[in-house]
Amino acid sequence: MIKGQQKLVMSQYLELYDLLIPKDHLLRKINDLVDFSFIYDESLCNYSLGQGRGAKDPIMMFKYLLLKIIYKISDEDVVERSLYDMSFKYFLNLAPEEKDLINPSLLTKFRKLRLKDINLLDMLIAKTVHLAIENGVMQSKTIIVDATHTKARYNQKSAREVLLERAKFLRKEVYSINENYKEKFPKKVANGTLEDTIEYCQGVVKVVETATELSAIAKIKERLNYLNEAIKDDLEELQLSKDEDARIGHKTSDSSFFGYKTHIAMSEERIITGATITTGEKNDGKELQTLIQKSEKAGMEVNEVIADAAYSEKENIKYTKENDILLVSKLNPSVSQGMRKKEDEFQFNKDADRYVCPAGHLAIRKAKQGKKNVSTNQVITYYFDVEKCKRCSKRSGCYKQDAKTKSYSVRIKSDLHKEQIAFQKSDYFKERSKERYMIEAKNSEIKHQHGYDVAKSSGLIGMQIQGAITVFAVNVKRILNLMMKE
Repeated sequence: MIKGQQKLVMSQYLELYDLLIPKDHLLRKINDLVDFSFIYDESLCNYSLGQGRGAKDPIMMFKYLLLKIIYKISDEDVVERSLYDMSFKYFLNLAPEEKDLINPSLLTKFRKLRLKDINLLDMLIAKTVHLAIENGVMQSKTIIVDATHTKARYNQKSAREVLLERAKFLRKEVYSINENYKEKFPKKVANGTLEDTIEYCQGVVKVVETATELSAIAKIKERLNYLNEAIKDDLEELQLSKDEDARIGHKTSDSSFFGYKTHIAMSEERIITGATITTGEKNDGKELQTLIQKSEKAGMEVNEVIADAAYSEKENIKYTKENDILLVSKLNPSVSQGMRKKEDEFQFNKDADRYVCPAGHLAIRKAKQGKKNVSTNQVITYYFDVEKCKRCSKRSGCYKQDAKTKSYSVRIKSDLHKEQIAFQKSDYFKERSKERYMIEAKNSEIKHQHGYDVAKSSGLIGMQIQGAITVFAVNVKRILNLMMKE
């Protein structure tokens, strides 16, 4: 049962907030800017209105998640900090003397149960775009588009390996303070089941938690909370061997990552207007039309797109022309596909300059074939590692048994793109292309300032929740900065 929206806090100490929290404090400014009642309205469907105990206020729970993103701290630490940090208490609508705080485990339940079946990403972006337009800080009709990658939480390591690694870091931190604890920790688990590893890690945690002289040290406490979060997550999903939703993506032809991609559309004021979150192997260009549509649905008028060569494929050129949108994206013969077989199965990775097969394997080399200067007769052939093809689970209908090579060819039809070629030679195109750097800076911001380089939980749904709250935090901060400049 849900009790209702945030109640007015009654306390004789409320004046402390005016004394201790400056008017220009980030959390005060966010509270003044955003009416968080929309969280109550959107999450209502996931609460029982007449049964069970009264649930914790969803607005407060959402604010906890927002604090985690803004300050890059764990569930345990965000709750503890709200016990003594007056700015946190003010933001969470708690009385200054409040000591009865939530159990950190409720944040996991809130993410998994209360935010399910909600299109959180689009809803939060639309809210911030509306705020930007309402406050007069966004007038641009141009979106800049790019994708950024996020490594999976387990990064191709099993849950068991991650637990042992975190336990190792915790023990090392303890030994740096007192080596005598080597005798007090449980015997290390060299092999065994995930259940055995969890039991071992729980023993390590117990030793540290019962030693008050250790658990009070900040560095040890951080390591302890980090291990505890992994234990709690894996107790719920003992079958987890790695992040099963994550996929291998390629940043260049010889470097890769295991995780997810966030495809972003951003206005020239550096406010994110649309986003999609996919597994790591997905093609960037395939998301362009969705990003345009999401930006428009959020309230922005789009008449120009600035992007790299990944977005200049034939269907995107056709779509933007039909919708009177300028596409400032340089053509690439390999991305401008023309007619080819299995178009939806083999996808081009612009960073690696190679095609990826349906199983996620990257082509190992390419070669151009056909008569020179006659583009309609030329093809680019991509060759795959045939040894991988022989063992591939998706080889049926793709790899012919006993074949010595596996290749995929793309016919170049530059005559279909004459208008785009002429456009990209113009001074206007060259000048507007320079604006693309802004989205690279935005990607760097969300990764390094808000911890978006690594997923906080397993699975695509968890990644989407993390992405939604991160984008919301980044957009709100940007709106506040723009309002200060006016």
